[in-house]
Amino acid sequence: MSELEHIDANDRWVVNIHDAEYIPFLSDGIENGSVLQLNKSKPLGSGFHVYRMAPGETTVAHEHLSDEEFLMLEGEIFDHDGARYGPGDLVWLKKGTKHSSHSPNGCLIAVYLDGDETL
Repeated sequence: MSELEHIDANDRWVVNIHDAEYIPFLSDGIENGSVLQLNKSKPLGSGFHVYRMAPGETTVAHEHLSDEEFLMLEGEIFDHDGARYGPGDLVWLKKGTKHSSHSPNGCLIAVYLDGDETL
């Protein structure tokens, strides 16, 4: 292996999910949670990002154009069909799955999503 070089400050960005600034996520002009996304070259809410829902918030019903994968970090959500996801749950939803989620007490979710969604 060749000698490793120092990683330039412009090539690394580190933030803490509890202290960082989240950006409101809009679905059809309606605020729908907030997002912390490091890779600004991807559309907001795609690729790897952290998604936060406020207590009592419900997402707009949507269909993903790619598989959705997420890890529940804090709190819980309930999908429209009654499925419950809580801390530590690692969830995969197949491309084309349509759903809406509700978080009674708020939550924090690490999400990976290749593509966008349709409403």
